[in-house]
Amino acid sequence: MKSMLKGSSIYLRTLEPTDAETLLEWENNPENWRVSETRVPFSKQLINDYVNSAQDLFAVKQIRLMICLLETGEAIGSIDLFDYEPIHQRMGLGILIVKDMRGKGYGLEAISVTSEYALNGVGIRNLYCSVLGDNEASRKLFERSGFVAIGCRKDWFNDKGNWVDEYLYQKQLVK
Repeated sequence: MKSMLKGSSIYLRTLEPTDAETLLEWENNPENWRVSETRVPFSKQLINDYVNSAQDLFAVKQIRLMICLLETGEAIGSIDLFDYEPIHQRMGLGILIVKDMRGKGYGLEAISVTSEYALNGVGIRNLYCSVLGDNEASRKLFERSGFVAIGCRKDWFNDKGNWVDEYLYQKQLVK
């Protein structure tokens, strides 16, 4: 594992076939559907196919990395890089930390390690993400990670008849 994919308490790794059960649980948790825009559960076969598919950022323009505790190896979340644009040197970032591990600094550290990888390993200038306006914890996480709010889509997300704004964030890795 490259040292740039390690932090002080977490490390990032690519998906392994043994991650299928964990991802099935996370992806089929209705609490996570709101941010992933999932509407129906994923089948075990679909998750297995995804885990066993090519995880090559340069070929498929996206990659999912598991966030694991350095001390135990336990997977506590995942971080996605997506919409890779090599010409424009930008890509999107999304993160999931399991509920009982939130608020402990792991997300902040994972975004920091990922930002370093994006800059030095991939050659990215800009990372971006979108966060629902009522997700204060995620908005604070990205802001503490150096992302700047660059816009707001008003009444963008329909949460069972309750319209929620979506904030767009950007982190410039190179000045």
